[in-house]
Amino acid sequence: MVGAAHAEATTSRYYPVAPGYQVNVRSGPGTGYSVVRVLPEGSKVPIYCQTPGTSVTGPYGTSNIWDNVSNGQYVSDAYVNTGSDGYVADRCS
Repeated sequence: MVGAAHAEATTSRYYPVAPGYQVNVRSGPGTGYSVVRVLPEGSKVPIYCQTPGTSVTGPYGTSNIWDNVSNGQYVSDAYVNTGSDGYVADRCS
């Protein structure tokens, strides 16, 4: 069973952004970083790793967790429905 659990953990999972929101994707884990693109309503994003940053209040509460969704691209976890108030992926190194 250990092998099956490990294989499941490495599978990419996509998480939906909050319905009705266009979400800024930033160049780093905080609101002080530049916006590199905007996710349209109804987007789903992969979370490669997570890191602490600027605290943001959104539809899923207030969080200082930022989700790495692409190389050098982050969104606030307060706008992503991960089903958890905590970390759901490894910490970014």
